[in-house]
Amino acid sequence: MSDATATDVTVTPRRLRVFIDKQSPATYRAMRATAESARAGAADAGLDRKLVELVNMRVSQINGCAYCLNVHTRAALQEGDTAQRLGTLPAWRDTELFAPRERAALALAEATTNPADAALQEDAYRAAREVLTDTQKHGRS
Repeated sequence: MSDATATDVTVTPRRLRVFIDKQSPATYRAMRATAESARAGAADAGLDRKLVELVNMRVSQINGCAYCLNVHTRAALQEGDTAQRLGTLPAWRDTELFAPRERAALALAEATTNPADAALQEDAYRAAREVLTDTQKHGRS
């Protein structure tokens, strides 16, 4: 065991990451195409970009992806969302800042990002059925 303390060693996640766009450009292009297709499907289903970015933000918070949080924060602000709403997003259930449709989408996002909880998924789909169409819930056109 080393005599070094935690302050003696600086390790940042960026140094440990594989940047897929550099490592495997074809895979990165495929991922971008999938994201663009999902965005188009959401628009075709009648979901506005502001809601899509809100969901993207919440999923990125759950996944702990700093890069994605940065990208989706900028996009959400460009779409007209507010710093207040984005700042309270982790506690969306405890504030009135989010409309029923947004709440349904956020619940689905959480349930499908954490798929191990089947009861949570069923509750989320049941609540979403009240305010979202099947196309909006599943992202298929």
